[in-house]
Amino acid sequence: MTNTEPVTAADVQLMQGLAQRVTAIRPDLVNSDASFGGLAWNWGRGQAGDGAGRPRRLWFSHGDLVAWGWARLPYRVRLSDGSERDVTGAGLVYQVHPDHAGLVDEVIGWYDATASGLERTVVPSAADVFALERWSAHGYGTDPASLGDTGSWTQLNERDLTDVEPPSLPDGFRFVTADEAGPEAAVRAHLDVWAPSAYTAEAYQGVRRAAGYRGDLHLLVEAPDGTMASSAIMWLDEANRTAEFEPVGTHPGYRRLGLGRAVLLHGMRLARAAGAAHATVACLGAPGYPKARGLYHGVGFREIARDAPLVKAGSAG
Repeated sequence: MTNTEPVTAADVQLMQGLAQRVTAIRPDLVNSDASFGGLAWNWGRGQAGDGAGRPRRLWFSHGDLVAWGWARLPYRVRLSDGSERDVTGAGLVYQVHPDHAGLVDEVIGWYDATASGLERTVVPSAADVFALERWSAHGYGTDPASLGDTGSWTQLNERDLTDVEPPSLPDGFRFVTADEAGPEAAVRAHLDVWAPSAYTAEAYQGVRRAAGYRGDLHLLVEAPDGTMASSAIMWLDEANRTAEFEPVGTHPGYRRLGLGRAVLLHGMRLARAAGAAHATVACLGAPGYPKARGLYHGVGFREIARDAPLVKAGSAG
C-alpha cells in the first residue's frame, strides 16, 4: 500500500519508527536526514516555510512502514536578513528497510515522476551497494559538486557514553536549557550561529511539536552578558538508547573558547542520565570543513557512515 501527500506529524512518527528499526540492525544504512532526530528537526522547522512543497510517499507491508520518500521541489525562502533565495532543482530524502530493498526502484520511479524535468539530487548511504546500483541504473551519477573540498556530503559519527569527561566552561558562562531560557532566546541562538537563516519563531514552534523534542535536552550556553553563545538539540531514541545531536553551533563572537566542546560533553552526560548508551552527530565530511569534524573527533566521536551524493540532469526522463 502507498499514498502521496505532504508530510504530517503522524507521518514523521512512522518515519522515525522505520529509522529506529534500521538503526537497530544496520545503522550505516540510515540515509542522510533520515535519522530519528534529523527527521524531527527538518520536519519541524519546515512547518513555517517549505512544508507544502515537500510531497511524500509511504510504502507499507502488513501494516508496517517499510519505505518512504520525501521530495523537495523548487521554492523561494525568505532569510532572516530580509533577502530571498530561490531553491531550484529537486532533492530527495528516503529510507528503505533492508528486508525490502527492492522497493528502492519504486522510490526512484516515484521521485522521477514527481520531479520530472528538474535536476534531481539524492544522498543514499555509501554502504548501500544495492541501492547505489539501482540509482545508477536509473541514470543517477556522482554529483560533481560533491567531489571537491567544499562538497556538501555528510558523515555520521558515533561514540559510546561509558566514559564522558566533565565539561568545563570559562568563568561567567553557564549551561541553561531552552525550557529555562525561553523561545526567544532559543531562536536567537540559532540565528546568531547560522545567519542569514530561514529559521523563525514559527519554525521553532514546529520543532517543539516534532516527536522526540524535549526542552530539557535542548541545551544553551549563556555568556556573562546574557547572549546565548552556543546551543545543541539532542533527540533521544529510547528504542536504541541513542542520543542524536542536531543541530550544534556556536555564536561567531564566542568561538575558540571551548564552548562547543563543553556543550557536547554536557549533553552526553545528560543523555547518559536519561538512559542513552550511545551518541551520534553528523557533520560535513569534505576536506574543506575540518573544524566541526575536529570538534567531534576531539570528544571521542568516530565516523560510522557517510553519504554518496548523486544527481540526475534535468529534462531527463
